[in-house]
Amino acid sequence: MPRSFNARALSAAACLTAGLTLAACSSGSDSGDQVKGNLSAAGASFPAAIYQRWFQDLSSKGVNVNYQSVGSGAGVRQFTAGTVDFGASDKPMKPEAIAKVSRGVVQIPMTAGAIAVAYNNPSCKLELTQDQLAAIFLGKITNYSELGCDDKKINVVHRSDGSGTTFNFTNHLSAISPEWKANVGADKSVKWPTGVGAKGNEGVSAQLNQIDGGIGYVELAYVKGDLQAAALQNASGAKVMPTNATASEALGSIDLGPNLIGSNPNPEGGYPIVTFTWVLAYETGNDNNTPVLKKTFEYMLSDEAQSKAPELGYVSLPPEVVTQAKAAANSIN
Repeated sequence: MPRSFNARALSAAACLTAGLTLAACSSGSDSGDQVKGNLSAAGASFPAAIYQRWFQDLSSKGVNVNYQSVGSGAGVRQFTAGTVDFGASDKPMKPEAIAKVSRGVVQIPMTAGAIAVAYNNPSCKLELTQDQLAAIFLGKITNYSELGCDDKKINVVHRSDGSGTTFNFTNHLSAISPEWKANVGADKSVKWPTGVGAKGNEGVSAQLNQIDGGIGYVELAYVKGDLQAAALQNASGAKVMPTNATASEALGSIDLGPNLIGSNPNPEGGYPIVTFTWVLAYETGNDNNTPVLKKTFEYMLSDEAQSKAPELGYVSLPPEVVTQAKAAANSIN
């Protein structure tokens, strides 16, 4: 069975691999802090803000993670090619994609959050129905006056790169709009009916701040500067703002399943566009990096790390999900 990673559980060989002395391994004190190393990772921009905070904290514990926020699509490609120590994606890998990774794949939920519809129009308070939301991104609603605000052109901004944020946003649009599902669909990249593209959550947020009347979709942590978030209608008909509490309510409706990859594109309760986001780890062949990876994932799933999620615009994982995620992380070797 997989074992929790701590100094007492390490075999002698693993201890030596991790750079620990046998005395340290057999001592009664916790020697986890003696595991040190460097890791490279790439992927989703959705969790980049909290990952960077966690990796900054980890650097003081002897683990340095170079995380490149390149989008879920690029992260999956780099992970599949074996050019990083782990990847990150807001859309779980499908079986046919996993089959291309000879070392096997472990998908570990690490944090969660809301995808906000962010807009740059300070004089307007948007509360959108599901029909209005779809019509904006279909290019059928083109002026804020059609939404009960003063006359101003709507300028749509969407992701230009392959993105798990895009997948989750378009998956919601497909769930609420038959027209969107038939003509555009849900994927990490789609053929947008309207708007201009920007790279990453960071890029969309920056672009929206520069465009008067801009509207787009970003992880809640990126609603900053002149931007505000719209209230969106959920499946029960309520119009809900994205907050930690409303996102948590919606996430509670998601059954992750045995492989920890579940979703709900149109929840009845809470804010309607929410997602978990996953670290992609190699099941085997991690060799000397195994203790460093386990220390990294152990910290990311710790109470200390998870407690920082709300202040950074994310949602802490439910305790039962943390338990499942830790078991998944411990299965790598």
